[in-house]
Amino acid sequence: MYANLSEAPASFSRVFTPGQLSIGLLTPLEAYPDSPFPTLADHQRLAKLTEDAGIASIWLRDVPFYDPNFGDAAQMLDPLVYAGFLAAATSEITLGTAGIVLPLREPISVAKQAASLDLLSNQRFVLGLSTGDRPVEYPAFGVDFESRGELYREGIEYIRYLQQQSFPRVQTSHYGKLTGNLDLYPKMPQRLPIMAVGRSRQPIEWLAENVDAWIWSVDDDNAISDILASLERAAAGHPAPAYGYSTFFDLDDNPHAPYQRFYNVVRIGRNALIERLQRHRDLGVQHVALNLKPSSRPAEAVIEELGNYVLPALK
Repeated sequence: MYANLSEAPASFSRVFTPGQLSIGLLTPLEAYPDSPFPTLADHQRLAKLTEDAGIASIWLRDVPFYDPNFGDAAQMLDPLVYAGFLAAATSEITLGTAGIVLPLREPISVAKQAASLDLLSNQRFVLGLSTGDRPVEYPAFGVDFESRGELYREGIEYIRYLQQQSFPRVQTSHYGKLTGNLDLYPKMPQRLPIMAVGRSRQPIEWLAENVDAWIWSVDDDNAISDILASLERAAAGHPAPAYGYSTFFDLDDNPHAPYQRFYNVVRIGRNALIERLQRHRDLGVQHVALNLKPSSRPAEAVIEELGNYVLPALK
């Protein structure tokens, strides 16, 4: 957690600012409601369109395998490789992962890749980390699914050591040890923001102490109030992590269409969306990440409507 926003890099403060609410998009930046696989057609232009619309962030998902039972292959491309591509295709928008499945990755590699992306993007990267939502992937990596919570905690601790200390000394239980004779480069001018994605089998108290932001799928008004109150209590005098949520999203072409939920998909017109986002901002939500997979309209039309009507109403 940053003691005050002036300590945070622009990658973080662009997305998370107390009293304000920003909007981000999850990749791929397209609607593909009838297929598990996106086309990725024209994705470089759509990324630039997203940035030009004033959307705060683009989030890349980590889905190593296609699971037919799950029905969504995300952007198909490796998120860290794809983040490098998008860094070259954009200039200001925050790029982040939502999130790297940390128990299935080696923390030293993640730490170096994240630092490299932050450098190449001119400090526009936020490292979002999760334990994933597809248990079937764990046996493929030879990782015990039941140990994912412990691996997640230790992996984040290891990444912090690597990025914040020079020639660190640390002994881990599941990864390796550093004895002070090695140092990780590139170094960053400011601490890299780390964001939890999902609960990752962690108690609120741990999240409050160890991450800068938290993106979950909980967007109910009462639940949001309870979550934010719990984070404040757990933070015990220091700033609590910023809270936001993600959702599958279908922006109705009728601006007066009411809020509707179909399982995990929000379908809504822009007027009701603006009212909903303003209410959530006032509750303390700082970011909403939208997944356009189920959209009944082309992504370009949704991005333009968000930029022309929704974002100005949140200022």
